[in-house]
Formats: sequence, structure tokens, C-alpha cells
Amino acid sequence: MKNSITKLRVRYSETDQMGIVYYGNYAQYLEQGRTDWLRSLGFTYKYMEEHQVMLPVINLNIDYKKPAKYDDVLKITTSLLEIPSRKIKFYYEIHNQNNVLLVTATTYLVFLDSTTKKLVKAPNYLLEKLL
Repeated sequence: MKNSITKLRVRYSETDQMGIVYYGNYAQYLEQGRTDWLRSLGFTYKYMEEHQVMLPVINLNIDYKKPAKYDDVLKITTSLLEIPSRKIKFYYEIHNQNNVLLVTATTYLVFLDSTTKKLVKAPNYLLEKLL
């Protein structure tokens, strides 16, 4: 399945007094990985929303292995776990510039019709890029 790589530098505002990334910021890093993964297929969240599809996160699981620190360059690898149906599942690994594994994570999102707020199947335009 298609992987995407996102690189970003830890900003000072993302850390605590010890220079360690605050744990809640990892969810934002994963979101950046997902949006870049979509972009690598030629879509954006904005495009999907304009076509009445929303993708709320329904499950997030993070395993913290080592801390990221201020000014680290993080490499977020985002992988699709399986061809989506009504749910899309991602796996992530975050490494620092020394290739040390810092975090593994998974997220599950569902496809919702933005008008009815009901579950829908993954849009054909997305599935065509994956098959």
C-alpha cells in the first residue's frame, strides 16, 4: 500500500520546560502525515469536504517509545493498513534525524456524508488511486 513521508522540525512552542515535545502534539503530527498522504494521491481534505465527505477520527492509539526534543527533525511515515470501505486505517512511525524510532501509532477514521452525517463508503475517486 502507498506510504507517505512528512518531515517537520519541532518548534519551541511544541515543547515543555524540559525541551520535550508535549504528548498531545503528536496527534497534530499524525494529522499532518495523513493530510500529506492524501495530498500524495492528489486530494486534500478541502477537496473531499467540497465533495460532501468528512473524515473524523474515531480511534487514536499512540505508543511513545522515546521523546522528541526541541529542534529535532521528525520523519513521519504514514501507511494505509488496508483498502478502505466505510473506515480508513493508518499506521505511523515517527523517527528523529538519527533514525531513532520515537513513536508508533494507528488512527481509524470514518467516511461521513457532510450533509446527513451518516456513514458512507470510501469515495470512488480515492479507491481508484489505491487499486
